[in-house]
Amino acid sequence: MSIQMRGAEVAKAMKEKLIREREELNAAGVNPCLTIIRVGAKENDLAYERGAKKRMEMIGIECRIAELPEDISQEEFEDAFCKINKDPEVHGILLFQPLPEQLDVEKIRQMIDPAKDMDGMSPVNLAKIFEGDRTAYVPCTSEAVMHIMNHYGIELQGKRVTVIGRSMVVGKPLSMLMLGQNATVTICHSRTKDLADRCREAEIIVAAIGRAKHITADMIAEGAVVADVGINVLEDGTLCGDVDYENVREKVSHITPVPGGVGNVTTSVLASHVLRAARIGQNEPRQRRG
Repeated sequence: MSIQMRGAEVAKAMKEKLIREREELNAAGVNPCLTIIRVGAKENDLAYERGAKKRMEMIGIECRIAELPEDISQEEFEDAFCKINKDPEVHGILLFQPLPEQLDVEKIRQMIDPAKDMDGMSPVNLAKIFEGDRTAYVPCTSEAVMHIMNHYGIELQGKRVTVIGRSMVVGKPLSMLMLGQNATVTICHSRTKDLADRCREAEIIVAAIGRAKHITADMIAEGAVVADVGINVLEDGTLCGDVDYENVREKVSHITPVPGGVGNVTTSVLASHVLRAARIGQNEPRQRRG
């Protein structure tokens, strides 16, 4: 039977350290503050928002919500965004994506202060990730996978890793993080013709393709480690990952469940980013962008 790599256990291990960091900042007169920017009211955004608010409250981080209308214009959005971007009380910004089609997300990526960019959307932070610069704010989901691997003692050095998915939120930045740990990484995606073969060669698989139960037991080697980043809603309303969990778990050594796996750690990573931004802001006054 495989070991379940449960996110709650990892988040619990992170919690005490995060609270201590927040207390130290409070003692120095700093009140760490995150602003979540949400356009419209999509259910998946609202669900993540609830989890993020709860995590921030547990750590003692102020969490503000900027809710903007679904039909907001580019000019109105930029005005609202700039006010938050320039607010000295706000240490971190999390912008829910994708944005409505009338908004130019690339322009927003250029506008966001890299020092407040908690989910690694700024070109500055993305460049740092690919350069191996550890001062980057990495997308929270990618960093959450790394925390889980570390917590459960999964050695990456020299291992064959297959990352299924090439997004800038998970696939590409996570591949860079694993390369930084001296893993040998293969990036696959929805158009990879020999996906099953690439998976069977891997000692570690990260599934982030966005297709329910797409990775099946016959695609995975005995004893492999599987991190499932996918979140899919089935017709009956239940959640599942990109991996056929019930069948795959009999074959692997370690696996993350969905729900209850990677997603549980992302908000803790978000909290750690806000605290780091607040600490840097305390020690190094900087000119803000926007």
